[in-house]
Amino acid sequence: MPFLDPRQPYPITLADGTPYRETVQLAAVIDHPRMEIGDFSYFTHSGKADETAAILAPYLYPFSQERLVIGRFVQIAREAIFITSSANHAMSGVTTYPFRVFSPQTIDGYQDLPYRDTVIGHDVWIGHGATIMPGVTIGPGAIIAARAVVTQNVSPYTIVGGNPATMIRQRFSEAEIADLLALAWWDWPIDKIERALRHLESGDFAALKQV
Repeated sequence: MPFLDPRQPYPITLADGTPYRETVQLAAVIDHPRMEIGDFSYFTHSGKADETAAILAPYLYPFSQERLVIGRFVQIAREAIFITSSANHAMSGVTTYPFRVFSPQTIDGYQDLPYRDTVIGHDVWIGHGATIMPGVTIGPGAIIAARAVVTQNVSPYTIVGGNPATMIRQRFSEAEIADLLALAWWDWPIDKIERALRHLESGDFAALKQV
């Protein structure tokens, strides 16, 4: 029987049999019309499970135009945050003050501001306290260093860090990255993934192709 279950809100069980309640599987605890979340992606935080969406993306509202799309097997550390397009203020005038949000009659008055979806690929690791800015696309297998502020797209299997985040290095060669993207192990059935764990963890490309 597979030990990974996408329906479990708390995917980590301690040695004494109790669930660790500060790590949650996002798809199991979030029901948000502007979020699309793949199975097995998790986030660690100290809030309540039903507060997860607001902690992770506090400016993404049910009426927002943009989406936050998170792939499968994404790992998100404490204090990471997504700043989505609905956090933007109009900058074309003399002031950036959002006067219209303070009246029920005009609160929807900023729907004409530009917006872009934020898209996180599969198997991305987002480190402690990282900030992902609006409209960024992060490719599969990327690593975002702790406290990084990501303002631009990140290529697959690339490590970035700093403020603003810049490339530190690629994790693999271009040929190996192409092979991994073609392999798309995150789309395999879970029993096949579990059979391939030792190869996934060791980076044995040849063995992965034979699974």
